[in-house]
Amino acid sequence: MIRAHTSSEHAPARAATQGRMAVEIVKARPVRKGPADTFVGDAWIEDVAGRDRPGSRIRVGLVRFAPGARNAWHAHSLGQTLRVLEGVGRTQARGGPVTEMRAGDTVIAEPGEWHWHGAAPDHFMAHLAMWEVPADGTETEWGEPVSDAEYRAGDKI
Repeated sequence: MIRAHTSSEHAPARAATQGRMAVEIVKARPVRKGPADTFVGDAWIEDVAGRDRPGSRIRVGLVRFAPGARNAWHAHSLGQTLRVLEGVGRTQARGGPVTEMRAGDTVIAEPGEWHWHGAAPDHFMAHLAMWEVPADGTETEWGEPVSDAEYRAGDKI
């Protein structure tokens, strides 16, 4: 089951810090086009955090979708959280309804849950995708592309 939360449902958590903190500025990484084997339509991906830090188990990516673009069915062994930054999108868990998501929404896919996400047919959409890499095993398993029929099932929403 995919859970969606609007931006007003969660208050920010604040942690007390003591002593000095080191701040590191990481320059923007190159944006790459979403590969055809895992995306339908045009999407662009920018790695935000995790891939270049040895030992880091967090992955954060900024993904921008053109209207109608979506990723393939996939599952993350430890789950995934999306934060929609702008636009209107669609998401679906296998066997569930296609659901609309909008800027400010947080979408949670549970560990091992097969799902997809992308832009609505007439809107661009950008989200942050966040997931944790397991200590051992596969972080993401990719399946088949989301068919036009599966995607269009959301036209009724």
